[in-house]
Amino acid sequence: MKVTLTNRRIGHLECVAISGSLTAADTAVARQHLLDRLEQGDGKLVLDLSELNFCDSSGLSVLISALKAARAQQGDVALAGLTPPIRALIELTRLQQVFQIFDNAEQAAVEMR
Repeated sequence: MKVTLTNRRIGHLECVAISGSLTAADTAVARQHLLDRLEQGDGKLVLDLSELNFCDSSGLSVLISALKAARAQQGDVALAGLTPPIRALIELTRLQQVFQIFDNAEQAAVEMR
């Protein structure tokens, strides 16, 4: 399954829902999409991963690239709605230490300032 990226606003924050599989085949498109969203916004982004079924190391690099770009703008990237396999991957790679993680995108929008 290919990756799908869907934009929406939740209050003052930009949210991108990433669904399907985020693999090497889609990283260039996904990375550019997230960087464009950050440039057009205020440097803060919520990534809704509730429909993300699979993510490989290339996919993780997309998330990290977005975080680095956001922090360069004094912003941040939060992850929301992690499914059990994605949560396990995030914890295995210890990325929960660098990303804010929320149960859902709406909670992230409320708590992320």
